[in-house]
Amino acid sequence: MPSMKKYKIQDDKVPSPEVQWKCTKYVLLSHFTVELPQIWSFHPICEYFGMATHSVPFPSWTKVAWQIGLFFVFEDTFHYWAHRALHWGPLYKHIHKKHHEFSAPFGLAAEYAHPAEVFILGAGTIGGPFLLCYLTKDLHILTVYLWIVLRLFQAIDAHSGYDFPISLHNWVPFWAGADHHDHHHMAFVGCYSTSFRWWDHFMGTDAAYQRFKIRQAEKKKKQAQEALLAAESKAKSVKAQ
Repeated sequence: MPSMKKYKIQDDKVPSPEVQWKCTKYVLLSHFTVELPQIWSFHPICEYFGMATHSVPFPSWTKVAWQIGLFFVFEDTFHYWAHRALHWGPLYKHIHKKHHEFSAPFGLAAEYAHPAEVFILGAGTIGGPFLLCYLTKDLHILTVYLWIVLRLFQAIDAHSGYDFPISLHNWVPFWAGADHHDHHHMAFVGCYSTSFRWWDHFMGTDAAYQRFKIRQAEKKKKQAQEALLAAESKAKSVKAQ
């Protein structure tokens, strides 16, 4: 959509219909083969770990909120180190390279990954709920379903390729978002986190991203100054006439 181009992070790279269809076919194939057993066995596994699946009333919204917040923190930490490990030579070549076929990602590319990567990074998504349930015996499956929905929204947003004024990172400074993850796909290294920015900040793996943002800001400032000078020059020319 032309009206959305100003929000496109890499506006010179627009995925063609052929590229999007290639991604769609692979994601569907993955869902109906690699992920299908996990999807079908999810509920029984939750029951095996002692998760509440039939009890009412549902947990309070405050309990749901802090548990999902905990899952976000756990998943982000797990993902940072697992993702960083997947950039190690052999693991990148044989597993993670599949996900990096798109240097300018789009929503569907969030799930475009090697089967092994689906298992590895998926462990971070479901590992938090299973661990909390094992330790506390106090977790409702409704909370887990809400968590998975939010995690999927987060992954799609991070791969969307668009940075809108309403994007969460503009309101929550430590949220990663598309602005952060798009640079990872563009540069192929750094910015390994999913939801938050703190691990990349503490480990210095966002240094290239920070330099890139400074150059972007300087470029925009220069363009604004040039536009202002051009407008002043035009105004003087009109006045002289």
